[in-house]
Amino acid sequence: MRFRALVTVVGVLLAAMTVNALAASQVRSVRLWRAPDNTRLVFDLSGPVQHSVFTLSAPDRLVIDINGATLGAPLNVSTANTPITAMRSAQRTPSDLRVVIDLKQAVTPKSFVLAPNAQYGNRLVVDLFDNPSDAASPPTPTPSVATVPAVPVTAPKPAINLPPAPAGKRDIIVVIDAGHGGEDPGASGSRGQREKDVVLAIAKELQRQVNGIKGFRAELTRTGDYFIPLRGRTEIARKKGADLFVSIHADAAPSKAAFGASVFALSDRGATSETARWLADSENRSDLIGGAGNVSLDDKDRMLAGVLLDLSMTASLTSSLNVGQKVLSNIGRVTPLHKQRVEQAGFMVLKSPDIPSILVETGFISNANEASKLAAASHQQALARSISSGVRQFFQQNPPPGTYIAWLRDAGKIAQGPRDHRVSPGETLAMIAVRYQVSAGALRSANNLKTDELKIGQTLNIPSTELAVKE
Repeated sequence: MRFRALVTVVGVLLAAMTVNALAASQVRSVRLWRAPDNTRLVFDLSGPVQHSVFTLSAPDRLVIDINGATLGAPLNVSTANTPITAMRSAQRTPSDLRVVIDLKQAVTPKSFVLAPNAQYGNRLVVDLFDNPSDAASPPTPTPSVATVPAVPVTAPKPAINLPPAPAGKRDIIVVIDAGHGGEDPGASGSRGQREKDVVLAIAKELQRQVNGIKGFRAELTRTGDYFIPLRGRTEIARKKGADLFVSIHADAAPSKAAFGASVFALSDRGATSETARWLADSENRSDLIGGAGNVSLDDKDRMLAGVLLDLSMTASLTSSLNVGQKVLSNIGRVTPLHKQRVEQAGFMVLKSPDIPSILVETGFISNANEASKLAAASHQQALARSISSGVRQFFQQNPPPGTYIAWLRDAGKIAQGPRDHRVSPGETLAMIAVRYQVSAGALRSANNLKTDELKIGQTLNIPSTELAVKE
């Protein structure tokens, strides 16, 4: 009896301690981000809480009950361009807070809590997904303001004129992923530069440049300041029919002296683990290559599906290393490199068995000098130009069947590709341009030259003449 009584007392004390611990939590602030198909609310908390979410209609509302919390500050947040019209709160009990969100239309909520990390404390995240009936005209996402906006640059005129693409010759699709976003700012520079802003500016500039090349089309995974889960980024690439996935990041290190750009492809170990994951998930297996690629795993037994998936992953990884090396070589012309070869790691965004994928670390934002460069529009343009050059060089040698670039190659209309030229005494930029049948503007653009002045022994990248710039 004494033992049972002791157990009962201990249980009551533990329950009381739990309630007291929860009651001590405060909702300190709320943050909001709008994505193309959802709105994310993040409640910053002083400690852990329990919660529940439900919706009401006529009028549409979302109710969030946060148990074990009080309101520590007003819930002031701009709701422009979102389905939210107002946000109000009331203390149901001394330790239970109710937040009511008035809505323009019905939404589908999803909520979860996050434990503290290096940047934030406890958080309650509530995602409001647009309903399919509202998807035809979702609120326009508010664009992110980059640290320094990229300035449009007039593209050089092509050195040769090319015939129009025949009907049915599709563009090569490059999906560009700006890392981080929304409540995930990424790394920070000493002067407040945020990785999520810098890489979005570079991604948008890269999209502009790729879209300027005939036979190519670039798409972005995110167009503004909002968060996308890592696997969601590759899912976007697959839905857009990507021939290549390029993720843009800015590195950080404990040592502020670390510097240089890097290019990553998936590691062999990462490829093996991802293949096993896909094979273990029947839903993903049928959705993977059967849904968007050229090989269906849906009707194959496990062994054959494994062989096909291994082949697809191997081909994808080989292409990733190939395009990665071309991109790295071009980046090395405009900024120092951290490593001279393509590195391999198990980054989640690289684990797509059917899409060649690379991750570009554009420099160390933790290095004050590189952070200033990364925030400058001129350097963003140079980085984007080097990445687009590497992508173009790869696809001129490996064009996907049925594309305009493949048609050019097969029709013998592709001229000699990019070359290097070492400047000799007496040579001028104009002379070299005539020799290689390219424009002086194209030479300046390919080598990031601000003037026509050359140095003896200088190595110039001679751009290929096979790809016309879109008018």
